[in-house]
Amino acid sequence: MNFTNNYEVALNGIKANKMRSSLTMLGIIIGVAAVIIMISVGQGASKRISDQISSMGSNLLMIYSGSSGGPMRGASGSVNSLTLDDAEAIGELDQVANSVPELSTSGNVQYGNQTWTSTVDGTTPEMQEIKQWTLSSGSYFSDEDVTNVSMVAVIGSTVAENLFSSGTDPVGQSITINKLTFKVVGVLNSKGAAMMGQDQDDIIYVPITTVQLRMVGSKYVRTINVQAASENSMSYVQSNVEELLRQRHRISDTEEDDFNVRNLTSVLEAMETATGTMTMLLASVAAVSLLVGGIGIMNIMLVSVTERTREIGLRMAVGATESNILNQFLVESLVLCLAGGVLGILTGVVGAKLISKFAGWNTYITMYSILLSAGFSAVIGVFFGYYPAKKAAGLDPIEALRFEK
Repeated sequence: MNFTNNYEVALNGIKANKMRSSLTMLGIIIGVAAVIIMISVGQGASKRISDQISSMGSNLLMIYSGSSGGPMRGASGSVNSLTLDDAEAIGELDQVANSVPELSTSGNVQYGNQTWTSTVDGTTPEMQEIKQWTLSSGSYFSDEDVTNVSMVAVIGSTVAENLFSSGTDPVGQSITINKLTFKVVGVLNSKGAAMMGQDQDDIIYVPITTVQLRMVGSKYVRTINVQAASENSMSYVQSNVEELLRQRHRISDTEEDDFNVRNLTSVLEAMETATGTMTMLLASVAAVSLLVGGIGIMNIMLVSVTERTREIGLRMAVGATESNILNQFLVESLVLCLAGGVLGILTGVVGAKLISKFAGWNTYITMYSILLSAGFSAVIGVFFGYYPAKKAAGLDPIEALRFEK
């Protein structure tokens, strides 16, 4: 008996007990769907973290004023140690593509009768390259604006939406920030939320010298963003930066650094490892339901063998071999699992999309999760179907013909 005949016999057996077969497949359907949904949730979280860190810049080191427990960007810290000269010196190091200082403050922004509170970030034109910002209109300010302490501003889309009415082009308009008048020279395209949930579009970029001299009154900067020439040179650049700053700040070997260097690539790797572990944990929990479904398959197949004992004896009496009987019941088990697997895949894909839509969770469905679930369901069909099939193949034909239900 070839595979086609075994398939036809298996299909007829399933059709003869539709309700029982449907309930048997339900365990596989739920298990496969659960695995796909759990993996998609984990992959979605990982992708979101990766995208958010990437949106901060590629191959990026961030140097903060203060020691390793120092203040984050925009926060008020007790130690001011970084200067524009430090940023320029770092920019001359080998394998450094860009070195961009930042100094942020809070700003009360007004245009006409509209007011808004936003972050005002003093920086240099190279920030656009590091952050990979694109402009919806206008242009970024220039190095000349930094030198001349110009009163110009590039605003994020959130600021533009809250200050200007629909149809009004902000470029060329004058706004006041903390009672100082600035000319809007550009509007940034939206980038969405940052890694910690901050709105990256609720920001105003101005020349760093303007923030230092006219808004804050400080010669220091809070952060220096250092972009390495390549990902492979990150460790090399970080080591050189730390050595340079210790020399410039006259820090001895026994003293603690007055700066803190953070490698975003390392942060990304750590977070991806954490989300990968979470994904595997979720998938493992979901896989338990697949095992339960496999046990259900074994149970039903044992019942089927008992019910069809006379049929098995008759097949053997007319020439069916043990291999034929074994293959027949294995194929039936495999058909049940694969049918449940296909329905489970469809349910899982739809379920993941519904979770993304209604729960607001990021889900990311990969071919890996689909193939894994389909392969797992096939393995379960063979594994849990083998014992009942072996039992059927081992029946004595004479005893089987004598069997009565």
